[in-house]
Amino acid sequence: QVQLVESGGGLVQPGGSLRLSCAASGFTFSRYAMSWYRQAPGKERELVATINRYGASTNYADSMKGRFTISRDNVKNIVNLQMNSLKPEDTAVYYCNVLISWSDYWGQGTQVTVSS
Repeated sequence: QVQLVESGGGLVQPGGSLRLSCAASGFTFSRYAMSWYRQAPGKERELVATINRYGASTNYADSMKGRFTISRDNVKNIVNLQMNSLKPEDTAVYYCNVLISWSDYWGQGTQVTVSS
């Protein structure tokens, strides 16, 4: 079965950096685009970034452009999210996502808290 396991979250000061990772299993990783989403308290889940199956094309939400970088390793079946210049408004649970045959699969999420 599809499994997505996120890691790397934590508490960081404003302006700091974190690197999230998502280990994928149960499907042919290299055949699918992968995405990161986030959900802040009291808000809807929002798309952070997407990377195509080859890793050659990426898209970001406007507020993340220039600060976040999504990447993937199709040998290790991992998708990463490098987050720099973090702001308090980046505080959220971050989720890894894959869409397979019109079904969304999610990890359990990893908490990112940006606070001084």
